[in-house]
Amino acid sequence: MSGTFFRSGPDATIGILGGGQLGRMLALAAARLGFKCHVLCPERGSPAFDVVRRVTEADYGDKAALDRFADDVDVITYEFENVPAETATFLAARKPVLPDPRVLAITQDRLAEKDFIVSLGIATAPYAGADGEGDLAKAVAAVGRPAVLKTRRFGYDGKGQATLRPGDDLAAAWRAVGAQPSIVEAFIPFEREISVVAARGPEGRIECFDVTENEHHDHILKISRAPADVTPAVAAQARRIAERLADAFDYVGVLAVEMFVVRDGAGQSVLVNEIAPRVHNSGHWTLDGASVSQFEQHIRAISGWPLANPVRYGEVVMTNLIGDDVFGYEKWLTIPGATVHLYGKSEARPGRKMGHVTEVQVATSPSSGHDDPA
Repeated sequence: MSGTFFRSGPDATIGILGGGQLGRMLALAAARLGFKCHVLCPERGSPAFDVVRRVTEADYGDKAALDRFADDVDVITYEFENVPAETATFLAARKPVLPDPRVLAITQDRLAEKDFIVSLGIATAPYAGADGEGDLAKAVAAVGRPAVLKTRRFGYDGKGQATLRPGDDLAAAWRAVGAQPSIVEAFIPFEREISVVAARGPEGRIECFDVTENEHHDHILKISRAPADVTPAVAAQARRIAERLADAFDYVGVLAVEMFVVRDGAGQSVLVNEIAPRVHNSGHWTLDGASVSQFEQHIRAISGWPLANPVRYGEVVMTNLIGDDVFGYEKWLTIPGATVHLYGKSEARPGRKMGHVTEVQVATSPSSGHDDPA
């Protein structure tokens, strides 16, 4: 893949595909640097709409709207990976789209993503594709049980997934994921889940944030802690993997790599779970816990600006406010070192991310460069 080198002045307009909370936080970071933002999103009243200069409320397939959008911006990015790759490709013929739409096409398909990772010699859980119900038994036989059945496309926060245990009805599981082309992944008895959020500039420079440890409730990220409680060797391996993937994609912007830490003989090793070609929930701690946030790093990268060397201020915990959790925001306002971020969503629903809180326990001296687990 070959990236597009783009450099802008601070008065440029950044186009953002998607109007969720990630788009909102990208726009806020861009505004602090002097940029204007224009969001295109089909959902009425999206969180990013409140903080940008201009909004285009249109379907991602509306080519007339896409043309008008492209005419008004200098560079285009996206806040989530389910923006149609065709939309990004259409826009890329008109303005720079970063990260490259080809990255989007690979990471939107879990099977293509896994194949890409494995082609680089990077380890994942055993997996097999199932394009139809008739393939499912073969895939399960190849992978074994317990396993997880996931749709190849449009799954997040546990949606489009079913666990396959010994004796489970495969036909029922196939129906549960909507009878869509899927992937079967072996269940991994991991010790912890971690992620690396990395930024890569157009010239190839990469800056990684500290390895983060993640805790999920009901398949939704609930708590992230930085730095992760892992050995220096595991942290170094995780960073190397993120850097290798970013280079292989010729990536420009921020990406996150979710991984499992597993027992490997007397030691530990890392398996890649998923790649997110965007800013990521597990990097929200950087808003208040580091000298530069993942959102600012992304804006810098796609604008051709120099990346910052992130400095973590201390031990940081990020807690997602999910559903009705948001109604308890006031208690967080009284906690020293805690910062509340609310996304401006009008309705709290079960499983919906309504905001998050960061808590920073300031160290006696800042931590910079690489991880220093407590």
